[in-house]
Formats: sequence, structure tokens, C-alpha cells
Amino acid sequence: MGFKQLLTKVQQAEAALEARERRVGAEWQRLKVTWKEGWTPGRVIIAGLVSGFVVGRAAPVRAAARSGQIMQLVTMLSGLFAGGSAQVAATEAEHAADTAEGVADAVAPQAGSTQSGAVPSGAARAPAAQTPSSQAPSQAAAAQDFPPSEP
Repeated sequence: MGFKQLLTKVQQAEAALEARERRVGAEWQRLKVTWKEGWTPGRVIIAGLVSGFVVGRAAPVRAAARSGQIMQLVTMLSGLFAGGSAQVAATEAEHAADTAEGVADAVAPQAGSTQSGAVPSGAARAPAAQTPSSQAPSQAAAAQDFPPSEP
């Protein structure tokens, strides 16, 4: 390809670019006119109501996310559920201790009839004292694990 052919090709590309720029400018002007004509008073009011609703719903969520309130809420709820689970576990442990005490009372007369006086294998040892229900679950569990010393 010669220099004159390249120069002609560049001039054709520039002319095509200028034509497209003019066409885009005309389309832009037509869009502006159509846009302005489309904004009737009713549409302006509806658009204001919709945008106000969207901003009103989004602003509290953004503010809460920035301030960490959502994370505090999640942390609080997880602690609430964990506390409830611990209470259920403590109640089940107390029930199991009561059951073990009943089994130990039932086995105790048989233990006295054995020759050596030892507790048969598989029998649970009853706790020495019943823990009051007013104690915290962790204290009740600790009291069941370690019976009070005898005087």
C-alpha cells in the first residue's frame, strides 16, 4: 500500500467519524427533548414518592451497617440462643442425676446383701446432696460433679 492510499483511507475514516459524531449529537438532542416532554407532573410526583421510599428504606440499613448495630443484634441473639441451650442442658443433667439417684437407691439394698459390701459394677453412685434449683446451671453442674465433703 502506497502513501497516497493510506492518506485516502485516513481521510475516509475521519469523515466517517465526523458523520457519526453529528448523528450522535442529533440523537442526544432528540433524547433531551423526549426526556423533558415525558416528565409530566403526575410522573414527577410518582418518581418522587418511589425515590423517597427507596432512600427511606436504604438509609437506615446503611446507617445500621456503618454503626455496627446489625452485628450487635446478631451477637445478642446468638448469646440468647446459647443461654437457652445451656439452660436446657442443665435441666437434662439435673434429670439424669435424679434418675441416677433413683437407680442407686434401688441398687443399694442389693449392695448390702453382697458378701464384700462393694457396689456392683455398673451401678451409679448417688450424689450426697440435692442441689437447690435456685443455683445457676454451672454451679449446679459443679455441685453434682463434686459432692460436699462430709464433716
